[in-house]
Amino acid sequence: ADQAAALLPGWLIDKDWAKPAFIIMFVWASAGGFNMILYLAGLQNIPPELYEAAEMDGAGWWARLRYVTVPQLAPTTFFILVTSVIGGLQGGFEAAYIMTAGGPEGSTTTMSYYIYTQAYERLEIGYAATISMVLFGLIFALTMVNWRYGGKRLEAS
Repeated sequence: ADQAAALLPGWLIDKDWAKPAFIIMFVWASAGGFNMILYLAGLQNIPPELYEAAEMDGAGWWARLRYVTVPQLAPTTFFILVTSVIGGLQGGFEAAYIMTAGGPEGSTTTMSYYIYTQAYERLEIGYAATISMVLFGLIFALTMVNWRYGGKRLEAS
């Protein structure tokens, strides 16, 4: 039994495996769920007349997907993209706090967990507030870039 345990990766205790463990957990949690519900709602809001018109024009399933479904889902895709960027930059506090407390060797410390430790454990409130404002600025800038370029590119497809 000890030999078998020695062969297994130390998912949350080895600094080389802790970050991949978090990545796998976050990808698994975000692959379905809320985003899938948003896409299903977006699909239900596509008027059937658009598919009928495309079919009457001789469009096959690939052309209907490319020229009807994808452009009609562009606002939903844009919303999911923006909220995923925000969630990716702000998220991870719960997992870092509960599963590893930022360790091993700080390999799973996220921005939100770092802000928490600075503010409430080290009582560096000003420093934590500054980091929070920098995080806000980063999220705001990335959202504006997505808004400026991502929305137009999605609408053009």
